[in-house]
Formats: sequence, structure tokens, C-alpha cells
Amino acid sequence: MSKAFGIVNFAGSHVQVNGLQPYRPVGAFSFLGRYRVIDFPISNMSNSGIDQIQVYIRRKPRSLTEHLGTGRHYNINSKRGKLHILYSETGAGNSVYSTDIAGYAENMEVIEQIHYPYVVIAPSYMIYTADYSTLLQSHIESGADITLLYHSVDTAKEYFLNCYTLNLNRQKGVLDIEQNLGNAKNKNIFMETYIMKKEVFIDLINKARKISSMYTLADIVKEECAELDIRGIAHRGFFVSINDFKSYYDANLSLINFKTAMSLFNEEWPIYTRTNNSCPTQYFDTARVKNSVISNGCLVEGTVENSVIGRGCTIKKGAVVKNSIILSDVLIGADVHVENHVVDKHTKITHVKEVVASPENPGYIKRSDNL
Repeated sequence: MSKAFGIVNFAGSHVQVNGLQPYRPVGAFSFLGRYRVIDFPISNMSNSGIDQIQVYIRRKPRSLTEHLGTGRHYNINSKRGKLHILYSETGAGNSVYSTDIAGYAENMEVIEQIHYPYVVIAPSYMIYTADYSTLLQSHIESGADITLLYHSVDTAKEYFLNCYTLNLNRQKGVLDIEQNLGNAKNKNIFMETYIMKKEVFIDLINKARKISSMYTLADIVKEECAELDIRGIAHRGFFVSINDFKSYYDANLSLINFKTAMSLFNEEWPIYTRTNNSCPTQYFDTARVKNSVISNGCLVEGTVENSVIGRGCTIKKGAVVKNSIILSDVLIGADVHVENHVVDKHTKITHVKEVVASPENPGYIKRSDNL
């Protein structure tokens, strides 16, 4: 798809993932032991033929920058393609000013140099698959100024809180954009995915900057609903938004189910990630593993049930891990019981023998902690 370039936007201030987020951007979160959350939007773009991709980062850039590297592991065209990492430093000390619009304005020269007539913008904190080439063609044929991707749900009272929603008319025209406050179960969740001409995008940035230094792209698009032809396109298939701690926990565990996983992963639509040359996981005679995802390089002597285990973890003899997300290089000591938790990387749990929370309110063990 040579008509569009791609932008992967950082998570806005309405995304608050307690525990994990102070250490890295949401896009850098480990997912299913092998991936990072940002792998999904970039893979969608790569698979759709988009080979000029800008990734915006506003805070804690190290882990995400290391993971992205040159971007060649995303199967981006080696001759004409490029993954360009861009930083936003505007209002770094005050998050209300560190908006996506501020990031775009700060890097306007780079945006203007792109010669493609259209832009596809996707968030770094939502997980789904979509063929952007098909969406772009639908956008062009519709004659709309802007096309927005949305997912209809009947769980909006409990999930997707603070995410944006679309109010649509019968012709799928966007009447308004508002936040989900959990006051109704049926909502059209805005997937923060935009398709528009580059000149429209630049015009929106300039308008937003004139109105308010706190405006986001969603704010200015909402403002323009009465003036521009803005259409919605429905998304089908697996979709989650990592906008709080519980959604991260639930999203990982939901994909342990093979049928659910097949609604996201497809051999013809690969999800690319940076590879890790580690040895296969070793299971000892005392190991008992059930309904779990275990990454490479682990040593498992204990029991693992309904959990996701990251690379290089050690589960000692007599240890029990249930309904938990264990990030990379974690040691679960002998006879330790961990249940309903997210355990951040490089943590050692050896002295405390029971770390248990409720499934409705899962716990978090901070990075590099010793218990």
C-alpha cells in the first residue's frame, strides 16, 4: 500500500496502568510472554504494505527504543521502508501539555517531508488485527474527510472505561466523540485509529494548536464533527485496550484459551517481534503445567496453571503459580505460592511463601523486587 504512511501514537493521559507504567510506556509492555504490545500495530502496518512508519514516544523511551531497533524484524521493506522513532519533549514535566498534537507539532518538519498523500494513525496500547489497505480503499471510495475505526461492545459498563466512544448516525457518520464513563453497556469503542489525507492531518494539528495547548487529536476531530465528513468503520475480531492494570491482566489470560488466541493470531497475518536466542524451556520430573503459555529459556520444577510465564523464568520445586502473569527473568522459589498476580521482571520471591490476591483485584509485584 504505497498511498499511506503510518503513525503509531503513544498512550494518552487517560491511560493509567498502575505498577507497570512507571517503568516503561504501554507499548513496551510484555504481552503473552513473547511479544510487546506495540508489535501489533506495527505488524498491522507492515502486513498492510505500509513501509514508512513513525513511532512517537513521550516518556521512558529506553525499553521501547531497544525493542524497536531499526525495525527490520517487522518485515519492513529494506530498500525504501523505514521505522522512524520520534520523541515528544513538550510539557514533559506536566502530562496535560504532553499531548499527541504537541508531539506532531514538534515533529512537523518530518511529517511534511513524507511524500505519501494519506496517513494511517493507530494507538500503541490497543491489540487487534486489521488490514489497513482495505480500510484505506474504503476511505477513498467513501469520499470522507476522516475515517475512524471502532469496535461495538456490550461490556462497556465494566470494561474500556475512559476509552473514547463514537456516536454514529444510521449512515455510520460520526456525530460525536466522548469518553466511556460506564453508564451504558452498549458502546462503539473508538479504536483511536484514523485514516485521512496528510493535508487534512496537518490542518487539524494547526487548528488544535490555535485552540488549546492541551488539545489531543481526538479533541480536534470531535470539534470538527459538524464541519467535516467523518465516517466510522466497524472492526470485527479480537480487540482489547490496555488502558488500566486489570485490562492488561485479563487480556493476557484470555489468550491462553486456544480458540480465543486463534481470533487474533493468523499464519497469513504474522505478528512480528524482536527474537530472542534462548534455549528451550526445561521441564523437570516434578513439573506440572496446565493451560499455560510458557516462553523459552525457563526452568520449571513446580506447578504452573492458567498463567503466562515470560522468558528466562525459574519455577522451583514445590512452587505453585496460578492465574498469574510472570514477566521475564523472575525466580519463584521453592514452595512459594503465587496466585492472581502480575510479577514484574527480575523479581525474586523466595522468602515470602504466599503471594495471593483476588481475581477481581489482581496484585502487582514491582520490578526487581526481592520478597
